[in-house]
Amino acid sequence: MAIVASLPTPGLNLFSSLPHGKDPTASSPPPPPPPPPIPIPKYPPPLKKSKNSANPAFKLPHLRTKYYKPVKDGSGVIASDGDRSVLVGESGVSYLLPGAPFEFQFSYSETPKVKPLAIREPAFLPFAPPTMPRPWTGKPPLKTNKKKIPVFDSFNPPPAGKKGVKYVEMPGPHPFGKFPEEGKSREEILGEPLKKWEIKLLIKPHLSDNRQVNLGRDGLTHNMLELVHSHWKRRRVCKVRCKGVPTVDMDNVCRHLEEKTGGKIIHRVGGVVYLFRGRNYNYRTRPQYPVMLWKPATPVYPKLIQEAPEGLTKAEADDFRKKGKNLLPICKLAKNGVYITLVRDVRTAFEGSPLVKVDCKGMEPSDYKKLGAKLKDLVPCVLLSFDDEQILMWRGQDWKSMYPEARPSISFPAELDIARGSDDTGMC
Repeated sequence: MAIVASLPTPGLNLFSSLPHGKDPTASSPPPPPPPPPIPIPKYPPPLKKSKNSANPAFKLPHLRTKYYKPVKDGSGVIASDGDRSVLVGESGVSYLLPGAPFEFQFSYSETPKVKPLAIREPAFLPFAPPTMPRPWTGKPPLKTNKKKIPVFDSFNPPPAGKKGVKYVEMPGPHPFGKFPEEGKSREEILGEPLKKWEIKLLIKPHLSDNRQVNLGRDGLTHNMLELVHSHWKRRRVCKVRCKGVPTVDMDNVCRHLEEKTGGKIIHRVGGVVYLFRGRNYNYRTRPQYPVMLWKPATPVYPKLIQEAPEGLTKAEADDFRKKGKNLLPICKLAKNGVYITLVRDVRTAFEGSPLVKVDCKGMEPSDYKKLGAKLKDLVPCVLLSFDDEQILMWRGQDWKSMYPEARPSISFPAELDIARGSDDTGMC
């Protein structure tokens, strides 16, 4: 009994090999993971792009920015870099380069005739700077070919039957006994006026051919000038097909085509124009223009729709807009159509009603707003609204009939009488 009393307290394990103070039920820590068979490479941190070297062509679109800089009255040059400068005037934003024959613009035929109020982006030149041939696009430039490839143009056409050479038309046509001459001015390059049989001979192969220059909503753009000369390199006549907003005023498009390219329009049918390069045209001595790398932002122009247009009060303008909701449109314009007769149709409709509506459903908002701006100058008229994708116009106080002597007599209900600025009133 004395031996049992001398033993430690019951419950203690006398045969345990663990030291005192640790729980035998606790789990041991996991072994460390084995080292990877291949060491993980350590890459250097990514290079930070410097803001000064970024080209404006790769920046975010101007529609996502809030840049707004008002244009001061009487200030023509808003930015300059030596002889290269950016101008703002009655013809919008233009670019002046040394040695250029005229001021460059993004669009020559679709520029509004009012001075812009502000610009939406910094005054950058959209051309490549003279120190950099082109912005970095991720691909190196092509290697120069060591082979000497013969270059043919209209003055040096390839011999007949030579294989592997594109077709090149000779200069001309020339009367019998006359030969091409080097010309510098536009009159010298065009040469003698074409005769009727020569015009028919030049146009005939292009009537059913789809090799053409497509002129869209932006009108005659700057890069189209080089495109027209590339067509003239192979053929004497360039076919230009016009669609959309520019077809409202085809005379304006044709005038800019002749002035900027130096050619001569010899035939025109609807929205298709045939541009002759001239009897003495030489592709090697053509005027070479720099190419625009991106489309500049459109400046801010005065609003077309005003609450109280000229000659009306706000109450009268609202009354006209309310009556215009029940007015039937005179026509419905298709998207990318040819609108040659639109001005004539609106003028004719004003003979019977002081309000005229044109349906433009399905068109882009910028398109029918440009149409309204053109109709305002060409008809002329006063714009009231663009609601419901429709152009509502009022003929104005200074309207004069096209038939001052024999005017058609039209009777209208008295409730639709519009007493301001009209002799015969009503709605059609």
